[in-house]
Amino acid sequence: MTRGADSEVGRLRTVMLHRPGPELGRLTPRNNDQLLFDGIPWLGRAQEEHDAFAQALRDRDVEVLYLVDLLVETLSDPEARASIIDGTTASLRLGDGLRDHLRRVMTDLAPDVLAHTLTAGLRNDEVKSFRSIVTSLLPREDFLIEPLPNLLFTRDSSVWLRGHVAVTSLAMPARARETQLTGLIYEHHPRFADVPRVHGAHLEHVEGGDVLLMAPGTIAVGVGERTTPAGFERFARQSLTDGLAHTVLAVPIAQERATMHLDTIVTMVDVDTVVMYPNMADTLRAHAVTLEGDQLVVAPERSFFTAAAEAMGIETLHQIDTGLDPVTAEREQWDDGNNTLAIGPRLAVAYERNVQTNARLEEHGIEVVAISGSELGSGRGGPRCMSCPMERD
Repeated sequence: MTRGADSEVGRLRTVMLHRPGPELGRLTPRNNDQLLFDGIPWLGRAQEEHDAFAQALRDRDVEVLYLVDLLVETLSDPEARASIIDGTTASLRLGDGLRDHLRRVMTDLAPDVLAHTLTAGLRNDEVKSFRSIVTSLLPREDFLIEPLPNLLFTRDSSVWLRGHVAVTSLAMPARARETQLTGLIYEHHPRFADVPRVHGAHLEHVEGGDVLLMAPGTIAVGVGERTTPAGFERFARQSLTDGLAHTVLAVPIAQERATMHLDTIVTMVDVDTVVMYPNMADTLRAHAVTLEGDQLVVAPERSFFTAAAEAMGIETLHQIDTGLDPVTAEREQWDDGNNTLAIGPRLAVAYERNVQTNARLEEHGIEVVAISGSELGSGRGGPRCMSCPMERD
């Protein structure tokens, strides 16, 4: 078995999750929009739902790793600690005096306490032993270090390819520090010491929710609000040059309220089958990008399904619609009806509330592992968003 993945549906062996923690409790009516949540989730219930999700994976022989556990282990390395403290306190809004104070305090924290500060953030009124012009003039409730409630969606900050891991670059300012933490883990944790890395948090924007491993050698990347054309270009060149793909599909995404990443529109449930938001099926297009010598060759735009099937070497890429009518499809799209996580071919995790979508999947022979997500879904993400597959058959 090769570490990493070259498809969306190979048997899942290892996955990284993030159990909702104190950072989710930092959401308020004042900051939830800025931190990209539609509402304020009930933390206790969100944790129960997430624990059930993790257990459903373990019950099917999937190794579950937790991001914060890996981070705490990583922070035992002095070099890793110094690097992340410098990066976290680099904000110009802190001022020199407060920045130096925070660096001194954070340097002396135990790894688990430091991990808590890095993920849950630090408010101005929580700084008790130091006052400066900055702390005096900033509102007491302002965060000096912003919380990271979107860590829940581990898919976005890294993508595992065949034998490689891509650390992504998140477009929204509220999420920028997530890739700093993920990148730190991959650079300093001994479990990943020998894994080659591609892309990086400092490069053009690419988000993991836009990257679909359609088949060995074929990667589809959504290009829109979160992944930029420049980000796609660099990611495609790296993937093709390193032999991680022979074709990378650029898939323009028309932005709607209920679409953000490519995996909010289409995900895979079998080697030749996707679950699809039908309201966009006829308009989803793709450019096939290949490499000739050192030049990227961009094919004319075609139907996504035609371009994908050709690149995958199959006759037809079958689709299962998420709803029988446009209204149902739109409603279940809002509830992440097609943001499924494949545990293996024809075996997928989905939110239980998407009754019609799940019924459609089962009609087509897909076994659905239904999980509760009433609180988890408030950040607009489903099982695929909440999981980073690290190893698949």
